[in-house]
Amino acid sequence: MDRSTWLATAGGGTLLGDLTKRMHLAGGRAMAHGICPQVGLGGHATIGGLGPSSRLWGTALDHIEEVEIVLADSSIVRANATQNQDIFWAVKGAGASFGVVTEFVLRTEEEPGEAVQYSFSFTEGSWKDLSATFKKWQKFVANPELTRKFASQIIVTEVGLIITGTYYGSEKEYDAFELEKNFPGNNEKKTVVFNDWLALVDNWAEEVGLRFGGGIQSYFDAKSLTFNGCDLIPDKVVDELFAYLENTKKGTLIWLVIFDLAGGKVNDVPQDATAYAHRDALFYMQSYAIGVGSVSKKTKAFLKGVKTVLKDGTPGGDEFGAYAGYVDPELENPQQDYWRTNLPRLEQIKSVVDPNDVFHNPQSVRPTNSSASALTKGLGKPRTSRKRLSKLC
Repeated sequence: MDRSTWLATAGGGTLLGDLTKRMHLAGGRAMAHGICPQVGLGGHATIGGLGPSSRLWGTALDHIEEVEIVLADSSIVRANATQNQDIFWAVKGAGASFGVVTEFVLRTEEEPGEAVQYSFSFTEGSWKDLSATFKKWQKFVANPELTRKFASQIIVTEVGLIITGTYYGSEKEYDAFELEKNFPGNNEKKTVVFNDWLALVDNWAEEVGLRFGGGIQSYFDAKSLTFNGCDLIPDKVVDELFAYLENTKKGTLIWLVIFDLAGGKVNDVPQDATAYAHRDALFYMQSYAIGVGSVSKKTKAFLKGVKTVLKDGTPGGDEFGAYAGYVDPELENPQQDYWRTNLPRLEQIKSVVDPNDVFHNPQSVRPTNSSASALTKGLGKPRTSRKRLSKLC
């Protein structure tokens, strides 16, 4: 940690749990990242890096100021806003397609003070009641005046529905929102006040059983969708979703459908300022199901159906895309879904720095030979406009 600039230097293999502790000990600093302490910085921060502080601070990749990266020709280069700019742009959203990042220089934030962790559990009532609760949550988070101090998610499971999140402020400020009036019904309310950043981050992991069990391998399937503030899920489709969840055989009892509020600081960054392509997202849907020994066809069909109900019923659903951090090997056009309008430029850069596709996985960016001549040998300056997808709806 450079205590004059508060820039932190970290290796690509650093785990998020260790990163949080080291930043804290180096001066009470922090950055945005996810809740899984066993996840490595290298993959997380080069694909997005969403978490409970993203509305406040942005994604993990928004904190990257510079990288050291090993390229396909075995060269080791530094990339930042003034040096190897195209590589720097590509790493911030599609890093695995371009090289191995061995070092990050990260902008850090001052740890927040008091924060309130809240939850409302709905385990009684019908699926129709849960549908009504979801509609109220969507209306609440879609308010453009909602403070960025609010992080929120809604989690649907076999036993009911939970609205949970973090408010970055005092308990008195939180109480003034009177969330009980926004989410009435048969719910169990719980709030915990934190004045310790490490304890809060630790609580995020504990809430979903990731503190000790997050590193255990399991067989799972996952799907994702992004939703922008222009096209919310229609009430009719919400009803269809909860009817589907009630009536469809899952093939497993261990499944989750999570809607994570995004927006805020993430939306401030222009769509083409980095390779990360979901700057217009208001919230994400991520669905998971875990199997024993394997994931059954019935379970995969169940998750596919959840996505189909939402995608087919919501205006603009065909263009929402998917978050690359929630890997889905069954996507028909993964590159387009992951990187959307940024894909052509990624393909051009790939053609220059990795024309033989050394850094390859089934859903990585592919080189396009016809684009190679469009870039200079040294890679040009980033072609970044201030246009935002969130302003085009």
